[in-house]
Amino acid sequence: MALGVVLKALSDPVRLDIVRTLIQAEGCGCRAAAGPDIPKATLSRHFTVLRNAGVVESWIDEDGVYRNRVRADCLEARFPGLLKSVLSALE
Repeated sequence: MALGVVLKALSDPVRLDIVRTLIQAEGCGCRAAAGPDIPKATLSRHFTVLRNAGVVESWIDEDGVYRNRVRADCLEARFPGLLKSVLSALE
């Protein structure tokens, strides 16, 4: 997890909204995190960028639904205060 990769992943407004939503509703599905207006392929790409950067982790629950959560503890341990700073700067 490199700082530049994390910052690039968080630089897109849609991905930042996804991260903010996931923090508020941990374990929600992809569609719930981004809203219905984003095409499925675009949404998939945003989640791939977030996963590859180490910002989000995904799993399939017992019902076969993809779930996601922000790796806030890992980000905080590696880059103290980064996620909070990025999110609070937008408020």
